[in-house]
Amino acid sequence: MLESIIKMFGKTNKSSKEVARDRLKVVLIHDRANISPEVMKLLKDDIIKVISNYMEINKQDMEITLANDETSVALVANIPVNRMKHNSGIRR
Repeated sequence: MLESIIKMFGKTNKSSKEVARDRLKVVLIHDRANISPEVMKLLKDDIIKVISNYMEINKQDMEITLANDETSVALVANIPVNRMKHNSGIRR
């Protein structure tokens, strides 16, 4: 299960420092919004599916996290875009 959680954050062949940081991110995400790693993976997969209709993205370097302040939780997405797709599925 931990491997799938780490894969959720993209990169492979990480140093132990990077793996530890990613594990901490998973713990913080769960604590901040009470969202399981499985739900975060599903959310990331859905976001990839929708955005891919409009642009080519770098899925390996994509990061999706939750950030919070005293009153709210925000979904923060860093999604590198390789290029926009022309006529990207616009239906009229």
